[in-house]
Amino acid sequence: MLKIIVPTLIMIPMTLLLKPLILLPILISYSMLIALLSLTILDTPMIMNYYNTSTFLSTDTISTPLIILSCWLFPLMIMASHNHLAQEPLHQKRLFLVSLATLQSALLATFTASDFILFYILFETTLIPTLIIITRWGNQAERLRAGIYFLFYTLMSSLPLLIALLHLFNSYGSSSMKLFLLYQPLLNETNMKISPMLWLAFLLAFMVKLPLYGLHLWLPKAHVEAPIAGSMVLAAILLKLGGYGLIRISPMLYPHPQMLLYPLMVLAIWGILMTSSICLRQTDLKALIAYSSVSHMGLVAAAILTQTPWGLTGAMILMIAHGLTSSALFSLANTNYERTHTRTLLLVRGLQLAMPLMSTWWLLISLTNMALPPSINLIGELLIITTLFNWSPFTILLTGLGTLITASYTLYMFLTTQRGNFSTQYLLLPTQTREHLLMMLHLLPLGLLIIKPTLISGLFT
Repeated sequence: MLKIIVPTLIMIPMTLLLKPLILLPILISYSMLIALLSLTILDTPMIMNYYNTSTFLSTDTISTPLIILSCWLFPLMIMASHNHLAQEPLHQKRLFLVSLATLQSALLATFTASDFILFYILFETTLIPTLIIITRWGNQAERLRAGIYFLFYTLMSSLPLLIALLHLFNSYGSSSMKLFLLYQPLLNETNMKISPMLWLAFLLAFMVKLPLYGLHLWLPKAHVEAPIAGSMVLAAILLKLGGYGLIRISPMLYPHPQMLLYPLMVLAIWGILMTSSICLRQTDLKALIAYSSVSHMGLVAAAILTQTPWGLTGAMILMIAHGLTSSALFSLANTNYERTHTRTLLLVRGLQLAMPLMSTWWLLISLTNMALPPSINLIGELLIITTLFNWSPFTILLTGLGTLITASYTLYMFLTTQRGNFSTQYLLLPTQTREHLLMMLHLLPLGLLIIKPTLISGLFT
């Protein structure tokens, strides 16, 4: 695993030392090479759960897809920030790229940690560079409030997790993920009387990070105020930390206390409807995409809590699909914002006339967001909806209605931005090759993964 983490760490001094003219081209090329190198860890010995193992770092079929997603999106974040960085002085540009490289290194280490306490430390480490990116390079004055929301929601929910992990270490003398998987039958016997509060303490931090409906108020604020790279990494990777943590820690807490499981399942499934409905009345394009993320993550949370193979497989596939789709949607929103300097939907209409090729990308990515075949979003959603139907037939009403509303707000977003009378108050610059390449690199994995979805389905198939 060090063959990916060490080259990523090298990007920090490289950013500080490279000459200004070659800074961005070299960083993008180098990070793309790391992304291609990360594909080699897909070549896994199928008889082993864990591989690339060292004392504290290891990868398996759950963490590998998320590691590759992180590596793949890093060069795309730098490409999307090109115009944003062009207006910054050199020292600010270097600081921004150092923050991104630090965040990327922390994320890779978090996904490879094989010890729960180390995982917690790295999980919290990602908070610092993200906070710097949001509060320093956000678009408007409200970015400070968004940063405070992000900081306190994450910190307050993480403290119970730390206490629970220390209790676990004190009880069993270890916090290794591998050992707890080996001792799982024994744990289930000794934990039959697991305290509901302890169970909630373990899950709360991940539920906020995911985020579960009701604990999601920090997310739209952070998305709306963050620069494009911040929005991409928040939607594509940082939300997946919550799902990844839930997948890792849930087997230890089985059987789930019913008095707490049912309210969380209800919140997750009801949240799909509520946030989808909020999307229908949004006027801000980035806020609409952010609430769309909460809706999709509600499905992921409900699927993981069922603890069935189909549910966990669907959650893994949907997390990867949503990471690529939401990142592409934020990139598209940013291409509009760079030209019009507004995110209000009704002010920017008829863009199909001005940028017809970009309109094609809008259509393809909107259809992917609606989980139209052939996309891996469809496979993930079908598996999750089937799992929830098996868990309780009543859920088909809520998930079906949620899917219908998702299709409605996605079409509303596409038609509002692309159709209608074109406003002459904006002088729209033509699209650049960089922007088309950015869109293609988002859609290419989505298209190729449909050929072999088992690459991202985790341990469960």
